[in-house]
Amino acid sequence: MKVPFSYLDRQFADCDAIFGDLKALVKTGDFTLGSPLQQFENAFAEIIKANYGIGVGSGTDALFLPLKALGIGEGDEVITAVNTFVATAGAIETAGAKIVFVDCNEKFVIDVDQIENAITPRTKAIMPVHYSGQPVNMPRVMEVAKKHQLHVIEDACQAIDAAIDGQSCGTFGTMAGFSLHPLKNLNVWGDGGIIITNSEEMRDKLYLLRNHGMLNRDEYAFYAYNSRLDTLQAVVGNHLIGDTKWITETRIQNAKQFDQAFSDLPDYIQIPQRTPNERHVFHLYMMLVEDRDRLNKYLNENGIESKVHYPIPLHLQPASRSLGYKKGDFPVAEQQAASLITLPAHQHLTQEEIEYVIEHVHQFYQSK
Repeated sequence: MKVPFSYLDRQFADCDAIFGDLKALVKTGDFTLGSPLQQFENAFAEIIKANYGIGVGSGTDALFLPLKALGIGEGDEVITAVNTFVATAGAIETAGAKIVFVDCNEKFVIDVDQIENAITPRTKAIMPVHYSGQPVNMPRVMEVAKKHQLHVIEDACQAIDAAIDGQSCGTFGTMAGFSLHPLKNLNVWGDGGIIITNSEEMRDKLYLLRNHGMLNRDEYAFYAYNSRLDTLQAVVGNHLIGDTKWITETRIQNAKQFDQAFSDLPDYIQIPQRTPNERHVFHLYMMLVEDRDRLNKYLNENGIESKVHYPIPLHLQPASRSLGYKKGDFPVAEQQAASLITLPAHQHLTQEEIEYVIEHVHQFYQSK
């Protein structure tokens, strides 16, 4: 049996309806900042329970442009998690600011209790990452930010529909970036991103930043960027956005099955604590395991496409050499990088496939 990590062939096995929508778009010629984009932005903002959505070219741009909108750049510092995907740090670097890493906790998200120790007079913002779809303790982040008068830009790229006490991730800070990459919970047919904010001022600034600073066809407020979410991708997003709740609930149920099934292997598997007031949307289903590399090899040899996210924390990457970090600086992230494994948990898995994964994980450890 094959249990794929990517579900795109299943999701789009029948895409005639989308092609029909695209054909209708072609007839209008409304390819740039067209009405389907406005429809998608409004629908996405409604899901997140925010005032405004601004579609941009990628999830990375959805983190970079808020930094620019706040005037954060050279000489400034931005605090973020060390175990995130490279795009988080890349957005900070390309904005001209200095990346300041903080270690993660047992839930694979930034250890909020360590943030204050990383604040300096140059710190201008905190960029917490709802990594894997697990919410960061945002009420605590906001307390720290308020105390030190810092901006908060949430990296919610993996956390569409995640929430804390019913409040959507992405609505705690000034702005938040979401990704629409093909393997995100809500996806399009290529790169895409969307920024969420409740600030009309930030919305208007972002509209300009994503579109060359154009006030109108002939006037430019400032020199800026070309990072518009393509209307074509918005058409795809409009076709799929109604499935968001189903996607969320299915992933949560699949994760519950794995949690329960692996709870009888405490000597080999450590499952993160699940907090009832937090809605973890499981963009990634990750757990700490003994003998990770052999397990990963075993599962893949048996058709189960497990993965490792990620074997080298960002502070140990060549790209971070100038930041001056060294091995041992972030021990939790380093330990997790050596034992984390990600299992397929997407919404298109069959019950038979879920049981096949469970069976093979048990078989691996029973043979030890």
